[in-house]
Amino acid sequence: MKRILSILALLGAVVTASAQVSYLEMVESRAQSAPEYIAPQSLTPAEGTDQYMELRGREVLLFDYKKPSNGTVVFTAENLIMSYAKSPDGTMALYEMWDGESPREEIYRHSYISDYYVACPDGSKIRIDDVRDVCFSPDSRYLAMSYRNDIFLYNLVTNDIFNITDDGNWNHIINGTTDWVYEEEYGFTKAYEFSPDGSEIAYLKFDESRVKEFEMMRFDNKLYNTAYRFKYPKAGDENSIVTLHVYNIATGETRQVDTGEETDQYIPRIGYTPAGALFFYRVNRLQNHFEVVLVAEDGSQRVIYDEQDERYVERPNDKTITFIDGDRFIVREETTTGWFHLYLHSITEGRLNAITEGEWEVTDFVGMAPNMKSLYYMSTEQSPLERHLYTINLDGSDKKCLLSKPGYWRVFPSADMSYFAAEHSATDCYPTAAVYNNKGKLVRSLMIDEPSAVEPTYQRVYATFTTERGDELQYFLIYPENFDAHKQYPVLMTQYSGPGSQEIANRWTTDWEETLARNGYIVACCDARGTGYRGEEYKKVTYGNLGYAEVEDQLSFARHLAAQPFVDASRLGIYGWSYGGFMALGCALKGDGLFKMAIAVAPVTSWRYYDSIYTEIYNGLPQDNPEGYDNNSPINFADRLSLNTRLLIIHGTADDNVHFQNAMEMCRALNRAGKQYDMMVYPDQNHSMRPDDMVNIRQKMVDYCLANL
Repeated sequence: MKRILSILALLGAVVTASAQVSYLEMVESRAQSAPEYIAPQSLTPAEGTDQYMELRGREVLLFDYKKPSNGTVVFTAENLIMSYAKSPDGTMALYEMWDGESPREEIYRHSYISDYYVACPDGSKIRIDDVRDVCFSPDSRYLAMSYRNDIFLYNLVTNDIFNITDDGNWNHIINGTTDWVYEEEYGFTKAYEFSPDGSEIAYLKFDESRVKEFEMMRFDNKLYNTAYRFKYPKAGDENSIVTLHVYNIATGETRQVDTGEETDQYIPRIGYTPAGALFFYRVNRLQNHFEVVLVAEDGSQRVIYDEQDERYVERPNDKTITFIDGDRFIVREETTTGWFHLYLHSITEGRLNAITEGEWEVTDFVGMAPNMKSLYYMSTEQSPLERHLYTINLDGSDKKCLLSKPGYWRVFPSADMSYFAAEHSATDCYPTAAVYNNKGKLVRSLMIDEPSAVEPTYQRVYATFTTERGDELQYFLIYPENFDAHKQYPVLMTQYSGPGSQEIANRWTTDWEETLARNGYIVACCDARGTGYRGEEYKKVTYGNLGYAEVEDQLSFARHLAAQPFVDASRLGIYGWSYGGFMALGCALKGDGLFKMAIAVAPVTSWRYYDSIYTEIYNGLPQDNPEGYDNNSPINFADRLSLNTRLLIIHGTADDNVHFQNAMEMCRALNRAGKQYDMMVYPDQNHSMRPDDMVNIRQKMVDYCLANL
């Protein structure tokens, strides 16, 4: 602390000793003041009941949603339980244990292999080592898993284990799990599904042989560093060829399902309808044409849903299509009206009707009501800054808001949709948690200690301003404690700005920037054009030109702030991580001295370096749109860094998402331009600065702001 103060004194910074607060001090202060509660997302609904399971150390406890209790112990392990799942018939359990050292070995950011145990009805247990993506079959006869890129089935009746694929090979063939880019951008790793009766298993095969390898250097405190190579398709380059296969468990035969003549496409989901029909999603390479294809028992196919847009169709996920019976399904889409809404479709008749409508967005389809005549969803109808739970009939009638208190709600329904475990927060309201019934009535609290009145050391205010181009943008300011409008304060702009994202929301949030507010700084944040939840046109305005409109808007916001009487215009800074890091660089370089300081963490510095799915959906192919890739990439205008702007670049060397290459090429460009900058490198850390340096980097950024802003 004294070291920081001496540096600040030398620099002449106007920050007093009494104002110095470290990142950890801020975190500890937050932890002491925030109420404790049972996190709704940690509750696992017990299938077929109105109860839920909760992991507590070495035990799994069963609770009722409707009444508080100490819980009933349903399972006890020898060590700390990391994950737990019951078999569909309720007689067995699948779990991971922590025996002092995590059994999980990370593959990429979201995937890992681990050791699993099956608790059997007779009290014995089965251990299976070094597998991933494990699950029970619907009839509880089998346990499916991936091992070294092949799919294995464990017969829980006969204790036999056998493989259903045998060509899996690292960096070549993957069966039943996804490649890197599907995992990162389509958000799933388990690429197989059992049929509802458990008689067959459908799976995706990824042929990565034509995908180029990327190499990362690992140091790991060893005498000799090692190279880690994995397949990573960059924008415009070749992807995996993905095929769909079905294995019949009784006959042992595998058939390949026709997914169309085009192989340069995506199959981002597979599954079965409640009636047992196989279906798969199909998306073209440009990602402006999305189809759902149904496969009949005789092998014939038909497209039951087709969505197209001249720019792009938002990446589909598990909630895009939801089958509710043998014929009907719910679709969440935005291309019809320009706003995300729910529609009822029929396999045989096509679209039946719109369920929701209006200039607001359905953000999540929560599920069907027990009567199967109405459903639940989350939306922005009250404000794009908020989320609320609604119910509505399938014909669009009798809409009701069930959780209407202003703020940001997250809900986690029971298995039978009778109850919702819900979390609520707002800017001026600590997060709270409770259980509600499906009519929106409070059933019981999930609070361990009740919240007191919020007395933050700062004030957060929301406002809008209009840019020079006439666009109205929303932002917030966090004022420091004892803010005096007659004084001038330094300002740090924090932002992300990526397509479809949102930073301006009426919810309780905190991160390292709050430390600056506690040290006498104003923290500002603005959602630029291209961000989400304000309609399709607002979001897609950045298509084909990533980083142009967003940088324009953030520079306009900086000029707006500089014009405020309580802002010291000579002390503006900007920060961002990942896409936000790309933006922080773009603003610092194109700002021509507007910013005194900029921090870019794990930034994309050229869209040519980033992956195919994410980059191409928003920017097209680089072969077709070179200007959209090059004109806004920071490495191409490094010479514009002003002598008045102090720049810090931070990156982890084991970042498998935004490669360290981005930082190195930015450094090369700055060096060639004769520019000075600062850099912080985190050896063997990934995109989130895991596993070791999540705290260190935040304190580094606090220190850098205190010293240079």
